[in-house]
Amino acid sequence: MERVHTVRAGTADGARIRLTGYDLLTGPWYTPLTFFYRDTLDGAALRDSLARTLRRYPPLAGRLQRDADGGLSVLCDDAGVRFTEASSPDPMRDYGHGLRAEPVIGELLREVSAFRVVGRDTPLLKIRLTQMRGGGSILGVLINHSLADGGSTVAFLESWSREHLGLSWEEPSHDRGVLDALGRLSADPVTRAGRAFVAVGRVRHLATTLRVGVNRLATITTRFGAAELAALKAEAQRTLPDADAWVSTNDALTAHLWQVLGELRDRPADAAEWLGLIVGAQSRLGDALPASYWGNCVSNSWTSLTAARLRELPLGAVARDVRRCLDSNTEDKIRDEIAFLGSYRSKGVSRHVMSVRAPDVSTTSLSVNNWSQFPLYRIDLGAGRPFWYEFPDLPVPTVHIAPTPQEDGGRDVYLCLPESDAALAHTPPWRERLHARGAAPVGS
Repeated sequence: MERVHTVRAGTADGARIRLTGYDLLTGPWYTPLTFFYRDTLDGAALRDSLARTLRRYPPLAGRLQRDADGGLSVLCDDAGVRFTEASSPDPMRDYGHGLRAEPVIGELLREVSAFRVVGRDTPLLKIRLTQMRGGGSILGVLINHSLADGGSTVAFLESWSREHLGLSWEEPSHDRGVLDALGRLSADPVTRAGRAFVAVGRVRHLATTLRVGVNRLATITTRFGAAELAALKAEAQRTLPDADAWVSTNDALTAHLWQVLGELRDRPADAAEWLGLIVGAQSRLGDALPASYWGNCVSNSWTSLTAARLRELPLGAVARDVRRCLDSNTEDKIRDEIAFLGSYRSKGVSRHVMSVRAPDVSTTSLSVNNWSQFPLYRIDLGAGRPFWYEFPDLPVPTVHIAPTPQEDGGRDVYLCLPESDAALAHTPPWRERLHARGAAPVGS
């Protein structure tokens, strides 16, 4: 049985917030996150605390509208959030990195089509609470990606958690104009030539979108314990090409995963292997953008090696390349990007802008999305912390890095790959290769 509720803040100022160039990049798709709790969540209490939280997050209770120039705005009219409460005849299973919940998430979330959002009475936040037989709850959260990136999504969930527990929390800033005002085209030709985004014609954009839509991918997970990560970083530091260079633990892990997946794909020696790093742009802007800014503020950067070089280089050299790629996201680059995206929005053609590697993302590249610093396991909504968090399968090859439930310095890694690669990576020889540079995989 299902019960569908509309949760409202109870107040609305009718403001119309124009979305930025970063907001428009993703289109009105939804980002699904799922949290698993041993104890049972109280649906009525959750709706009450959600309504209070929405008073400081009016965009989430609003609706998307098309602007005259083709851009998008969110109308803060308190039309409401959809909150569905359901019961399951099944008991809670012991989900974790050894037992993914992805096969059942489709039943739990039921995503909203991105083609039925703009100009319609379609909620931009959708919550689904499933109560399991014998106790325990699964909380599914769908937020329209045009409103928030991963960091802002988790910030909202933190706010909801703190409101539910009666704790204070910081007021988010919804002034998108602050970000737009930071745009400034770079005077550096290298920065301009290396932009992460490109404008393409309608036919190419459609062809790329359709190609991504037919990708058949599967996700496997594995866990790297703290000791194994320390061993990876030690090897990377030991084999760095420059004695005074430095790389982080995540740089070493990213480099290791890129190398192993490069070996697994076994492409010709002279083939280009591209690595894309999804990067939070807010920290690059320093004090110019308030820490409380809420919205999309994410860029990406790319680096490449030939397949042969990727396989042959020591870990430290590849990790150093990862670090250089991250460091290329300078304030000048981000400001240039904001201005570039804003110019296409003002021309009414923002829908033709995409990542520079999008046309061949499924065949020659791998993207890494690092959420290891996000407090995913601190979303306490009255029943303690979740024991597992699930990230959805994606339409492009992606490595998603997350903290472990114990927040013990380890990492849970989701490898979303073409089905044939995923099947191969799941076999014992390649599982062993994934963990050959450190201790045995935790719990595997």
